[in-house]
Amino acid sequence: MNRRELIRTISILTGAAFLGADLFLVACKSDRATYFDKNTISFLDEVAETIIPKTNTPGAKEAETGKFIALYATNCYNDTEQKILLDGIIKLNEASNSKYSKDFLEITGTEKQEILTIIDGEAKKYNELMGQDAIHYFTLIKQLTLLGFFTSELGATQVLRYNPIPGKYEGCIPYKKGETAWA
Repeated sequence: MNRRELIRTISILTGAAFLGADLFLVACKSDRATYFDKNTISFLDEVAETIIPKTNTPGAKEAETGKFIALYATNCYNDTEQKILLDGIIKLNEASNSKYSKDFLEITGTEKQEILTIIDGEAKKYNELMGQDAIHYFTLIKQLTLLGFFTSELGATQVLRYNPIPGKYEGCIPYKKGETAWA
């Protein structure tokens, strides 16, 4: 059951339906336009999967990180940041076409890693040169990939250590080399 259905059910059970349940659901509707279609989400999934590939743990594509990036950018980024992100998709394809004469989605996994490694180096240089206020498109994509993956159910429960019912607070826990981080 999603949030909207739950609120509607509670409203009906408590008699708020007489006032109009939609009155209470105004905050659930977004009037922001989205610039992310299915192709863009698929593209973002491929980039995210290259950043966090499937190994013995799930990859970013399984966690639907592309969908998360689109949703987060639509609802949390201003128009300038969204434009930087969308222009970045075009630039990634241009870099792929320049190096391999194919779109990013058509190249092999190794070639995708090479392209992203080169662009990551460019992003680091750009951020050092321009300062912290500068926004490079690949930095946005990488940050959103990590945020989307590690806050997903798959990332939190199958990659990080997850305790759904934590006990008392322990501020100092010994670390053993090789342990995974906590969700």
